[in-house]
Amino acid sequence: MSYGSDYHPLPMLSVKSGAEQEVAHNVWCKTIQIVNICGIKDENSGDWVLVDAGMPGSSQQIIAACEEQFGAGNKPKCIILTHGHFDHVGAIIELIEHWQVPVYAHELELPFLTGKSSYPAPDTSVEGGLVAKLSFTFPIEPIQLGKQVQVLPTDGSVPYLSEWRWLHTPGHAPGHISLFREKDRVLVAGDAFVTVKQDELYKVLTQELEVQGPPRYLTTDWKQAKQSVILLEQLQPSAVVTGHGMPISGQELTKGLSRLVSNFDNLAVPDYGKYVQ
Repeated sequence: MSYGSDYHPLPMLSVKSGAEQEVAHNVWCKTIQIVNICGIKDENSGDWVLVDAGMPGSSQQIIAACEEQFGAGNKPKCIILTHGHFDHVGAIIELIEHWQVPVYAHELELPFLTGKSSYPAPDTSVEGGLVAKLSFTFPIEPIQLGKQVQVLPTDGSVPYLSEWRWLHTPGHAPGHISLFREKDRVLVAGDAFVTVKQDELYKVLTQELEVQGPPRYLTTDWKQAKQSVILLEQLQPSAVVTGHGMPISGQELTKGLSRLVSNFDNLAVPDYGKYVQ
């Protein structure tokens, strides 16, 4: 296993780095610098899985947080990836080596996780703030997980989580997925939409809560991104963990997501950029 040659720790922080909370029953999340990881425990078996793998260089922080939450020696059954961007797979190899567990991702993400294809370069020209302008420093080369990464079941079931299903929510990445628990409408959205304006440095630092479209500088298909947000809004989620920003629930979530869907072309889609259709 190996990371791309451009992988390196990034000195990006927010005021919420290290924050963690129980979002819903058996759903826990923690902010690693500027991105969220999520631990989900199965109601029936007691097994748990980790969703996403944080920033480069964050493995010890993730392991320590998971041991505190789930108990030392109680490793996850697997790691589920919402997608393969650097800030969601940053510590994946160290976590695999430590826990000796498989990784699951959508079939369309496998080229980026098995050394075959780099992601498209971040769009530094896109309408947005300073983070967008600095995105040329973000790693895009594929990582190589070999046989450790497997394709998610085609029936929408989530390994080891009997009450959950996965949904294909592309746009931000070709094989981006979100996870949904029907009984209480809890959603793990990944970067299909986020709750912070991720391209603006000040808002990333302060984590000002606002329902926003996917991060602009890495989103390559805005038509698909819009359809994915529409799909997730139709689920009428009660609580959401997004890849960036704080968890959100209740009327604040309902109103914010409805506003995003109704005004997606104005709120989410940049006025200009090389990936704007």
